[in-house]
Amino acid sequence: MKVSLLASGSKGNSLYLESDSCRLLIDAGLSCRETLVRLSSLGVAPETLDGILVTHEHSDHVRGVGTVARKLKIPILGAAKTLEASRSCIGKAQQIEFEPGISFEFKGLTIDPFPITHDACDPVGYRIEGSLGIFGFATDLGVATRLVEEKLKGCRALVLEFNHDERMLQEGPYPWHLKQRIRSRHGHLSNEQGANLLAELLHPGLEGVFLSHLSEVNNDPALALASARGLLDSQNVCAPQVFVGNQYQASGMLAIA
Repeated sequence: MKVSLLASGSKGNSLYLESDSCRLLIDAGLSCRETLVRLSSLGVAPETLDGILVTHEHSDHVRGVGTVARKLKIPILGAAKTLEASRSCIGKAQQIEFEPGISFEFKGLTIDPFPITHDACDPVGYRIEGSLGIFGFATDLGVATRLVEEKLKGCRALVLEFNHDERMLQEGPYPWHLKQRIRSRHGHLSNEQGANLLAELLHPGLEGVFLSHLSEVNNDPALALASARGLLDSQNVCAPQVFVGNQYQASGMLAIA
């Protein structure tokens, strides 16, 4: 299993996931050109991709999805409502619909799209299982529900949201209504909430954690990392590698054999 955040933040989000049978993107919020550049920077030939999973229709997650899919001749997989809401970005690219809450098979992987709380049509996180173990992905969620916790248990690699620092958000320049939206059950997880979710998911087989969707205005990578490291350094259950997502370049590549 190989994992890298191609981009993570308010301006564009995309993740590369590789198993022994399949190569996927989760979201394509960058331009097609930039997506291909960042894949190449990781040594990944873009033409080897098999598909693009989408989480929800916000532009920082689907801006380039149609162009990438059409250029590489690969399908876009998403919930029906999400695909419909993303029609202007998708265009005539091939689409595969799924129903959140019902797992399906794709290229040797079992993909379980589970509902999350966010202000989008039908947003999902992903639990993806293959021969090399389980990968979990949950960003853009206002609250980590019990369902989210259950779906993310037992993963070898996790991508979790560490969107904002509470103090920076409260004292920052955003208007009050936007601060309230971010802090709501349909907004984004704070560093503290992300660390609390991670605490529920620790197990001996956890090998990598990606801190994602950091706000450039309301967070600092050092604060997000300190929240995660404060938790991880206080326990002896596991010792995962920790990666902090970046808006402007791909993260390091986690490789699990």
